Amino acid sequence: MLSSAPTALGADQRLRIQLSCLLRSAAPDEGCLLLLGDRRDPAGRWCLRRLWPCLNVWPAPSERHGRFAIDPREQLLAQRWGRARGLDVLGHAHSHPTGLPVPSATDLELCVRPALMLIQGQDGEQRLWWLAEEVEQPQPLPWRMED
Repeated sequence: MLSSAPTALGADQRLRIQLSCLLRSAAPDEGCLLLLGDRRDPAGRWCLRRLWPCLNVWPAPSERHGRFAIDPREQLLAQRWGRARGLDVLGHAHSHPTGLPVPSATDLELCVRPALMLIQGQDGEQRLWWLAEEVEQPQPLPWRMED
């Protein structure tokens, strides 16, 4: 992932609905997926184009209600598929089925920075976060609606 921070993430309503449904479908476990798109906007606005659903492969199945892991092979497949179509893996999304859409201590500890992280809370609210290498606390990012 590039280290320059995005200023916003653009997505159309259809993708936002799909994203919500995919993350909710994993309940009671945490759902997870990769966000594919482009970051060609000179103002730093990244654009979400595709979703890549992933299985939660956290090693202890009984803990998947509060933890998630994406298989690294899945990420490689998404990167190859996207590259062939002019898309990048922008980051990941996951759900907090019983919590708020803010990064947990575990999210912050296990995330490889820099990273774009989208979290969907128990009420369906989605929040975007940028985790920079040099800044300890995650920075909120706005959504930008597209047609």
